[in-house]
Amino acid sequence: MSPPLPPSSQLQEARQDWQSRESLAESMIPLIGRLYRDHGVVTSVFGRSLINQSVIGVIKGHRYARHVAATELLLEDSVLLLHALLRLELGPVSVDLARLQIAFERQSADQPGVSLDQFLAAQLQDSIGRSSDDVPDSRDIVLYGFGRIGRLLARILIERSSGLVSPRLRAVVVRKGSVDDLDKRASLLRRDSVHGPFSGTITVDRELNRIIANGTVIQVIYSSDPATVDYTAHGIANAIVIDTTGRWRDEEGLSQHLRATGVSRVLLTAPGKGALKNIVHGINHDTITDDDLIITAASCTTNAVTPVLKAINDRFVVEHCHVETVHSFTNDQNLIDNFHPGARRGRSAALNMVLTETGAAKAVAKALPELAGRLTGNSIRVPTPDVSMAILNLTLATETERDELNEYLRSVSLDSALRRQIDYIESSEVVSSDFIGSRRAGVVDGLATIVTGRHAVVYVWYDNENGYSYQVIRVLEELTGAPASAHPETESIRVVPSVALPSAIA
Repeated sequence: MSPPLPPSSQLQEARQDWQSRESLAESMIPLIGRLYRDHGVVTSVFGRSLINQSVIGVIKGHRYARHVAATELLLEDSVLLLHALLRLELGPVSVDLARLQIAFERQSADQPGVSLDQFLAAQLQDSIGRSSDDVPDSRDIVLYGFGRIGRLLARILIERSSGLVSPRLRAVVVRKGSVDDLDKRASLLRRDSVHGPFSGTITVDRELNRIIANGTVIQVIYSSDPATVDYTAHGIANAIVIDTTGRWRDEEGLSQHLRATGVSRVLLTAPGKGALKNIVHGINHDTITDDDLIITAASCTTNAVTPVLKAINDRFVVEHCHVETVHSFTNDQNLIDNFHPGARRGRSAALNMVLTETGAAKAVAKALPELAGRLTGNSIRVPTPDVSMAILNLTLATETERDELNEYLRSVSLDSALRRQIDYIESSEVVSSDFIGSRRAGVVDGLATIVTGRHAVVYVWYDNENGYSYQVIRVLEELTGAPASAHPETESIRVVPSVALPSAIA
C-alpha cells in the first residue's frame, strides 16, 4: 500500500521555501562578485569558497554548514553580512561567513548592544581602507609543462584571475607535438575526463599562438630548452616558472629556468633532490626566504599525510608510522604490458594492482624533521584515474580512544592553522570518486579509524591531482606575497572594543 500523499499545503510550503532560498542566493551572487573583483575579498562558508558559484552552489555551501555547526547557515544572515562587508570598504582579505556569523552571535550574547557593523569593524579593522596600492602587484606566472597538474593549475589560476592581486598566468611552455598542437592543447584544457569541462569559454588565436580562457591570454611557447626562452619578448618579466614536468628535480637542472630572460624564481611540482626545500603548505611554508630561488612543492602523498601526521604528533606523539598509499595510476605507467625502466611499472596499469616504492616517508621527514627516522612507506598503484588513499598505521606514545582521536582530527579540520589542508568526513557511503575535486590536501575518513590503546590506523583520502594543485597554488601565493589574511582569526575571536565606526559604515 502506498504511503499517503502529503497535503497540498505542505507541497506548496516546500516549494515556496525553495523559491525563497533561490531568491536569496541569487541576490548574494552579485554581492560576492563585487567584493571579490572590486576589493579582493574572498568569501567562503567553513572553507568552501563562494567565488563563481551558481545559485545551487551557494545554497549547497550554506547547507554544508550543518555538518560543522549542527545547524544550517541561514542565507538571509549571509545577505546581511555581505551588505555589511561592502559598507566597510575593505581591501584584500579572506572572510568566512559562517565563522563570522557564529562569532557575532557569541559576541551578541556577551554584549547585546554590539551591532553587526561594529563587530565587523573590529574583526576586520586591519583590512578597512586597504587599497590596491597597499598590496603586491600581480606576478607573472609561467607553466613549464601542460600535463595533468599543469592544466589543473591553469584552471585554478584562470578562475582566480579576476581577483585584485591574483598571480597572472601569462604563458605555457611545451614541446610542439604536431602541426595542430595549439588546438590540441586548448582542447585538453577545455575537456577533462576526470574533472569535467572547463567552466567558461576558450578560444584559440592561431596567428599569435595564444589560448584565451575567460579573458586570460595565455601565450603558448614551444621549446625543449628552458634556458633559451626569452620571456620578455612576450611582455613577461620577473616571472615565477612552475615546472610541472618533473624532468629536472635537482638544483643544477632546475637552474636552467633561471638562465632564461625574464625569470626570477622556480617552483617544482614534485619532490626535490639535494638541499632544495620541499614545502608542504601549512607545515613549513614559513621557512621560505627571499634567497630561495628554487623550491619544490613535494608530492601529492607528502602533502596529504604530513598535515595529518603533524596534528597527531602534536597531541599524541608519533613513535612510528607506516604509510601505505593506495594510489591511482599515473601517466608514467604503461596501459598495457611493455618495457618500463621502473620495477613493476611496465605491467598494465589498467589491469593490475602494482606494488611500487614511494619516497613519501622520506619527504615527510624533510618537511617535518621531528618525524625523521620514525616513518616507513610503500605504495600500491590501482586501476583508478584519480583519488588515492593513505593508510597511516601508527604507534603513539600515549593511549587514546577512537572517539577522542576522531574528535580531535575533526576539530583540527575546522578550527586550526591546518584547516585548509585537512578535511574530515563521517559517512558510510563515500567512495573514492566522491573526493574528486577536493581542495584539501587530505580528507580523514572518521568511520574507518581504528584505535587500540597506543596503536591507531587512520585513513586519509586525497585527490592526488586537484587537492595537490591547490597546495601548489598556496605555495605560489607565498612566493608572490598574494595570500590575504583570513578572518575570523584561527583559535581566537577578537573582542569588540568600544570604538567609533569608520565613516564608511557609520
